Order: sequence, then structure tokens, then C-alpha cells
Amino acid sequence: MKVILLGEIKGKGGEGDVIDVAQGYAENYLFPKKLAVAATKGNLKQLEERRNNIAKREAVRMADANALKETLEGKQVTVDAKVGDEGILFGSVTAAMIADAVKDQLNVEIDRKRVELGKPIKVAGAHQVDISLYREVRATVTVLVGVDAEEAAEEAEVEAEAETEVAEATEEAAE
Repeated sequence: MKVILLGEIKGKGGEGDVIDVAQGYAENYLFPKKLAVAATKGNLKQLEERRNNIAKREAVRMADANALKETLEGKQVTVDAKVGDEGILFGSVTAAMIADAVKDQLNVEIDRKRVELGKPIKVAGAHQVDISLYREVRATVTVLVGVDAEEAAEEAEVEAEAETEVAEATEEAAE
């Protein structure tokens, strides 16, 4: 069944996109939540008339997302957590905790669902976390868990040196 999206749906498309979905999905989810309308001739004609307004809103959203990316990109956020022996956490650091830390420390409100964590962080140290801002716009934030900024900088230097040594060893082996 072809439908016209009225808003952004993750994995499906954005406002004004005409997509093909299962009839049950459309009738039981999209239509009741007013996320889409059926792609009839009349609705398609209205969509063509609204394309200019949709493009303007899309441009504003992209500009806002890029500005937010500039604010967040490369920043560090500290999350306090109890750390046991050998750097293992008691519990874990979740996306909601990271979103709260970004709000408190960087004064930027983000939804916890936008934090792309994959699985909870269970080890102390510096972790790179992506934040999905809008469609393909993502910002990478360094999350410091159970360590302070100086320890994280030293740890990052040690990791960089180890990567350099591995790269040099690989080059020597290739020769």
C-alpha cells in the first residue's frame, strides 16, 4: 500500500515521502497516529502543492542539526559511576545517563533515543559515542566513565601510541 508520510519515521523516510508499506502497518499504526495518509490522487496533488513548504522546513531542520553537530562534535562528557577492581563498573552506563550528562554539562537537550550506544558501557575509561541528530547528521562525543579528564587524556595517548606501534609493525611485516 502506498502512503504519504506526514512526518519523519526512522528507517522509512521523511515528511512528504511516498513509500510502500504493508496494509496492516498503515491502517493499524501510521493512520491512527496521523503519521501518514493514503497516496490517493487527491492527496498526491496536495503533496505537490506543499512540496515548497516541506523543502523549506527540511532546510531549517538540516541547518539546526548541523549547528547542533558543531556544538557537540569532539566534546567530552563525564559520567560518574562506581568502579570496581580492574576498571569494571558496578552496573552500567546507559543512553539515558549519557543524555542527562550532555544536558547538564553542555547545556544541550537531546533525546536518549538519539544516543547510539549499541550496548551499555560496563568498563571505565573513555568511550566514543555517536548521537544521531537528524537523518544522516551525527555527532561524536567522548564519554568519560569513572575517570577524570587528565586520566582519559593519558589513556588516549597510550591507545594512540599502541595503534601507531601496531601500524608500524604491520608496515614492517608487509615489507
